[in-house]
Amino acid sequence: MGPRESDTDTADRVAGSANLALNPATRVSLDELIALRQQARRLNLSHKQAALAQLSGSHASRFRGRGMDYQESRIYQPGDDIRSMDWRVTARTGRPHTKLYQEERERPVVVCLDLNPGMFFASRGALKSVVAARAASLIGWATINHGDRIGALLFNGDHHELAPRGGKHGVLRLIRQLVAQSDPLENLRHAPHPRGLNTALARLRRVSRPGSLIFLLSDFYGIDDDTGNHLMRLRQHNDVVAIQLVDALELSPPPPARYGVSDGRQQGILDTRSATAQTAYSEFFSQHHRAVQDLMRSRAIPLLQLTTEGDVASTLLRGFTPVLNITALELAA
Repeated sequence: MGPRESDTDTADRVAGSANLALNPATRVSLDELIALRQQARRLNLSHKQAALAQLSGSHASRFRGRGMDYQESRIYQPGDDIRSMDWRVTARTGRPHTKLYQEERERPVVVCLDLNPGMFFASRGALKSVVAARAASLIGWATINHGDRIGALLFNGDHHELAPRGGKHGVLRLIRQLVAQSDPLENLRHAPHPRGLNTALARLRRVSRPGSLIFLLSDFYGIDDDTGNHLMRLRQHNDVVAIQLVDALELSPPPPARYGVSDGRQQGILDTRSATAQTAYSEFFSQHHRAVQDLMRSRAIPLLQLTTEGDVASTLLRGFTPVLNITALELAA
């Protein structure tokens, strides 16, 4: 019996074989994501259903929270909002003062992308990670097109935070991180991290500025009661849109047969030849989809599904088109 293969040798062997399968369906490139700028010109993130207020950006209107920048303080006048009292100036001068605000024109838009190991999967089309990266790029381009700032929290076991920044540089910075963090080879080299989506949401609550528009991109496996608590707190000061990545095999079972399956480290057999196995398979994924829908509906968060074989730009365009917004971004009814 020869020497046992080390974990490093195994990872190198897997990575070496994976190199042969790398293509636009398994890994995004800078050129691809930059080219999405043209498609994003048709995407207007301000067009959402009535449950979401109108975006700022090119407008001078508030969305959620104050959405304003402090300008100056002046002596209090009857009818002023007492919540805007400037207590420091009042204490220093002995006369009541109130703060004046200028409405903020640039609104933070934050993409939270969950790159857990399950996101590097697809039975057809492109990997979930690829579809999610394309969607994040389109959101980034659409954001700066409307004069807002784009930021991100990318989570693949480690956090990669990008503070909201406007203009082309803000999107290019996001794209570079999307390419780096969604690389399937790099994720194969590392063991799955025990921290999940809840850790990312907890971090997002601390780094997102009140009044932000937050896009959550994930397959949403492993959600629990804590997930709902995090989402509820996020919704108190921000507006949130959930985008669920799904594969065809999560919508219906494969033809009856025996299938070899692997997560890159362990192997197994999926046997769907019996009616019982087919029913159990369908029920598992049905329960998951219902759980995601119920969670988002209970937190008043619009839910949009992106499939691994669908056209990302067209799906987002339908979701944010005024005529179709009631059905495409409904509250997971």
